[in-house]
Amino acid sequence: MPASSPIDQIAERVERLLVRHEEVQRTNALLQEQVDALTRERDGLKSRLAAARTRLDALLEQLPAAPPSEDSHHA
Repeated sequence: MPASSPIDQIAERVERLLVRHEEVQRTNALLQEQVDALTRERDGLKSRLAAARTRLDALLEQLPAAPPSEDSHHA
């Protein structure tokens, strides 16, 4: 079998690069989907945290004021 010509060698390398490029594109698409999903999850959690803070602030406002401590009467 004769040795491959430089053109054949270049063509083979280009084919390998194309296959690798497709693999990288697929991996990138999957990673982008994960980033999008995590971004949506983070935004949802931030929204829930803000709602919980609002509810907590409302509950704290309903608490009666603390009576003065006995230490302050002796000053």
